[in-house]
Amino acid sequence: MFDRYEAGETAVLVHIDFTDEGSREDLAELQLLVESAGARSVGVITGSRRAPDRKFFVGTGKAEELAAMVAATDANVVIFNHALSPAQERNLEHLCRCRVLDRTTLILDIFAQRARTHEGKLQVELAQLRHMSTRLVRGWTHLERQKGGIGLRGPGETQLETDRRLLRGRIKNINRRLEKVDKQREQSRRARQRSDMAAVSLVGYTNAGKSTLFNTLTSAEVYAADQLFATLDPTLRKLELPDGAAILADTVGFIRHLPHDLVAAFKATLQETREADLLLHVIDCADEKMRDNIEQVQAVLKEIDADEIPQLIVCNKIDLVEGIKPAIDRDDTGKPFRVWLSAQQNQGLDLLRQAVQELVGNVIAELTLKIPATAGHYLGQFYRLDAIQQKEYDDLGNCILSVRLPDADWRRLAKQSQGELETFIVDTATDRVVC
Repeated sequence: MFDRYEAGETAVLVHIDFTDEGSREDLAELQLLVESAGARSVGVITGSRRAPDRKFFVGTGKAEELAAMVAATDANVVIFNHALSPAQERNLEHLCRCRVLDRTTLILDIFAQRARTHEGKLQVELAQLRHMSTRLVRGWTHLERQKGGIGLRGPGETQLETDRRLLRGRIKNINRRLEKVDKQREQSRRARQRSDMAAVSLVGYTNAGKSTLFNTLTSAEVYAADQLFATLDPTLRKLELPDGAAILADTVGFIRHLPHDLVAAFKATLQETREADLLLHVIDCADEKMRDNIEQVQAVLKEIDADEIPQLIVCNKIDLVEGIKPAIDRDDTGKPFRVWLSAQQNQGLDLLRQAVQELVGNVIAELTLKIPATAGHYLGQFYRLDAIQQKEYDDLGNCILSVRLPDADWRRLAKQSQGELETFIVDTATDRVVC
């Protein structure tokens, strides 16, 4: 479809330090991404700038230095640790005579390699098509004019316009298929909700050890490796607790500046995180950039509207840090907020189960609601849960209802009502207390 230079396994990396903290990336992380993509770095170009150059991103002098390194190392791909515009990619490819990728394209390529399920492949393709739609002109520079001549006169479209139309059609087709997948996932979620089992989701920075922890807790066989984005397709298993069970979901790892196209394409997958009753935020406590990674995960959770869900911090890989033993940290009320463990060495897993049990197994919500007559259908839901403690009516016909039920059930009802039930709260006696 496109006239591109053949990509190989040798790459020259480009990393620029900007004065703006929000635009900075991590060179070590880029090298891990390149390794995860199956490429080999043969050179690194670094520099500092206040702002990207409009033509080459790195400036004319640095661009010429890059072209010389590509020629000297016989590299066949250049990978930038930043987001490039289509024009910058085109200019750099013309100068370096090899394919030029930015950070977003690299991450999309890794996701394409990792996708295993039908849904995952559709999501990756959708993200790639959205990203590619702004870069089509690079592949059709020889067909920018309308066809002409005997037998070549077309309907008035240039080849580029025809391709864009086909691309839009493919995107619509994938969206329709993903909507069906989303409905299937929604049915599965409703079935799990009816089983009264709490939903717990693993989240965290990529390569923090989520899949290893998932396998150890549930005896699953999810692919786990010391590489970025080893997990792509979500997996759900039953998590045995000291007094009951929960549904545990292993999800894709987050990364700083996660491409927006990926967030949009993986809406159905990320829904497992948004619908969870508790998030296990897994952290690699041996990573020097631990605090920065935590901030990046919180930023992604906010972007997908999951930042309000209760979290339990799971500090993993304590076997790599001297002087740390398995433990549960509690707040002033005795509520667990952090667990120290090693999934690889099977240390502290019982403590994690205990903490999860306390947070989702025995947490009770006690509330007083003023439900108007037009919303009387909610009464039946509370009756089915045997949650009504007291009921009376005011002069306007509103039902003043005192309820006591597991916090997971309350959160589920609130979600199903799309937040309407929460607007009826007039008093919270003991908001969320542990029995």
